[in-house]
Amino acid sequence: MSASYRLLFDKGLVRLDAESAHQAGSWAMRTANPILRRTPRPRVGSPVSRMGIEFPNLLGMAAGFDKDARNIDALATLGFGHVEIGTVTAHPQAGNPTPRLFRLTVDRAILNRMGFNNDGAEVVAARLARRAEQLTSGRGIVTRRREFVTPRRDLVTPREAGRGSVVVGVNIGKTKAVPDDEAVADYTTSARLLAPWADYLVVNVSSPNTPGLRDLQSVEKLEPLLRAVRRTADEVTAQPVPLLVKIAPDLEDDDVLAVADLAEALGLDGIIATNTTISREGLRTPSREVAELGAGGISGPPLRERSLAVLRLLRERSGPGRTLISVGGITSASDAAERLAAGADLLQAYTAFIYEGPLWPRHILRGLDRYQGRR
Repeated sequence: MSASYRLLFDKGLVRLDAESAHQAGSWAMRTANPILRRTPRPRVGSPVSRMGIEFPNLLGMAAGFDKDARNIDALATLGFGHVEIGTVTAHPQAGNPTPRLFRLTVDRAILNRMGFNNDGAEVVAARLARRAEQLTSGRGIVTRRREFVTPRRDLVTPREAGRGSVVVGVNIGKTKAVPDDEAVADYTTSARLLAPWADYLVVNVSSPNTPGLRDLQSVEKLEPLLRAVRRTADEVTAQPVPLLVKIAPDLEDDDVLAVADLAEALGLDGIIATNTTISREGLRTPSREVAELGAGGISGPPLRERSLAVLRLLRERSGPGRTLISVGGITSASDAAERLAAGADLLQAYTAFIYEGPLWPRHILRGLDRYQGRR
């Protein structure tokens, strides 16, 4: 953590409730981005090719930070090679009552029960379309994307423009008010609207903050859901957009392996492991204090060991062509190097960025370069 950010965090941000601090930080990033983009910075990290995509580097911002696609380019300026927006639901929703985001500072962790608060798939898709239009700037580049169902051959995603720009993943989830027996239709609505603007698409069935959502991780329910999303995405894109599923760390080992087998059977492009945990084991924060905060998923260092174990299970079971994105408890360059050694192809983070500040992505990538023997 830089000295200036430490001062800001300890004297300012920590005095705000966590969600207000997040909103203030997001606004500051967007405001500062035009200036930061004009400031020459050395490139960090090396390109990584996975799923037919060239990622500028292997570190991405995990879903949850930029739910509504407002901070993609600001996060890229800070060094992230990909940004996974969302989770986005078919219908806009306010999420759970506040307060719903808490810092466990002793553990350098976060507890959240946000509940998929977002603007909804139609609004987010329109925002992504406007961004594509701005990036295209009348260059007349032919694109494989469509705006909703109507072809827009004058628009292009940053990656298709060949600019080495940030890769944009889109993470979709179930609308809370939608009954469980209508979940497939809910996900396919989001896929239809958002797949045209996604460099890759993620089906999130692992948040602990939407009732019944994790039940969709069972193979019996997950298989028809993934097939339907795949079919819908293919209907609105001229070329298949890579499809991944995000799983929870709280699955039993046998269930993790079952998901790996399903991914193989369906030809999924990858798996993201893992989401937040409902476990409270190993926390240094007093148990009474944690209990008073209430329900929610925990992210950060307490998740590290289980996330690493799930990654190892998946890599042992999955073929080399299956992309594994590891997230959960990655704080240092040594953490990042350990995930790569365990079989991760790409990495994501969120909590460490909150605690360590805007210089953290570049610090991690430089440290990882040293671990891998690059200068």
